[in-house]
Amino acid sequence: MINGIDCPKNIRSIKDALETLQGKWKLLILFALSAEPKRFKQISTEVKGISDKVLSNELRSLETNTLITRTAVDTYPPTVEYSITPHGQSLQKVVEELHLWGIEHRKVIMEK
Repeated sequence: MINGIDCPKNIRSIKDALETLQGKWKLLILFALSAEPKRFKQISTEVKGISDKVLSNELRSLETNTLITRTAVDTYPPTVEYSITPHGQSLQKVVEELHLWGIEHRKVIMEK
């Protein structure tokens, strides 16, 4: 289907991407981190509606998949910053396309 080729490898790659980004929060977290590194509470404030427990789990998953890094800052009290990696930044086109598609989708739904 991609480029006219229907192949199990294409299905596997799409499945891998969906499993890595599954859920409604991961792309929003990556978007929040796209401009600059942020601390946990800053992310929590920007990503409205996410609980601290879910945010913690999502950050751990994003770090495991090398989309973000977690850096302990040597301050008193100790603080932790999260930043997007180059691998995470490679999703910028995907996020932009989802944004544009979401705008068009909302228009279609509102016209009904």
